[in-house]
Amino acid sequence: MTSEPDMLMAIIVSILLVTGSTFSLLAALGILRFPDLYTRMHAASKAGTVGSGLLLLAAGVHALDISILLRALAGFFFFVLTAPISAHLLAKAAHQAGYRLTSLSVIDQLPQSKQKSGNG
Repeated sequence: MTSEPDMLMAIIVSILLVTGSTFSLLAALGILRFPDLYTRMHAASKAGTVGSGLLLLAAGVHALDISILLRALAGFFFFVLTAPISAHLLAKAAHQAGYRLTSLSVIDQLPQSKQKSGNG
C-alpha cells in the first residue's frame, strides 16, 4: 500500500508530465502547421520552452533529492530566460536576411527603412 506523501508526489509529477507533454506536442504541431518562419519560431520558443521546462521540473520533483530539484529549477529558469531572447534574435536576423512574412500576416512591424538605418 502506498502512503499519502508518495501518492501526492506521484500526482504532482503526473500533472507536470502531462502538462509539459501537452505544451511540447502543441509546439511540435505549431512548427508543422504554421505558415512561415516567424510563426513557427513563436510556437517553438513559447510552447516548447514551457513544455521542456515542465518536463525538467517533473524529473527534478520525481528524484526526491533537493540537489537534483535545485538543478532542475536552475535549468527551468535558464530555459525561460534564454529561449525567448534567442528566438527574438533569430527572427530579427531572418528578417534582415530577407525572409518575408506570409501573405496572411497583416502588418510588418519592422520596416525595411528602419533596419537599414542601423537604429534597430
